[in-house]
Amino acid sequence: MKEITIDYALRETWLTVAKMYNEEAKANNNTMAMGFTLLSIDPKTGSPSTALGPKMGMEATSLSRILKSLEAKAFICRKPNPNDGRGVIIHLTKLGLEKRTQSKDAVLQFNNVIKNNISEEKLNHFFEVTEAINTLIGKKKIFQKK
Repeated sequence: MKEITIDYALRETWLTVAKMYNEEAKANNNTMAMGFTLLSIDPKTGSPSTALGPKMGMEATSLSRILKSLEAKAFICRKPNPNDGRGVIIHLTKLGLEKRTQSKDAVLQFNNVIKNNISEEKLNHFFEVTEAINTLIGKKKIFQKK
């Protein structure tokens, strides 16, 4: 068997997952990024637009494009932030709530299929490894300056 790098395995797996989600989202007149955004908006109280980018790990310009698309499809509406006159709160519309539910169902289905096909022990190891990788990166242990 040809040895592959950890980075390659992570990227290949994520690209496969992203392609799967995009195909499912496309069937529902959506994209994976739009579904992820809908899932990141509080369904009851809405979410400040300034909080979404950091929450999602996304740059403001990319998020702005997605929000414009969601607004054009009438999935969201923007309302002034009552606590900060400069900001806006992103709220889900009735249609947005339906699309959010579809996105949530897709994520839960993915999780259920994986949990039904991979042992709990292996999944626990997977989460331990991903947590360790994130910790090493967060502590700047990968590319240390000498």
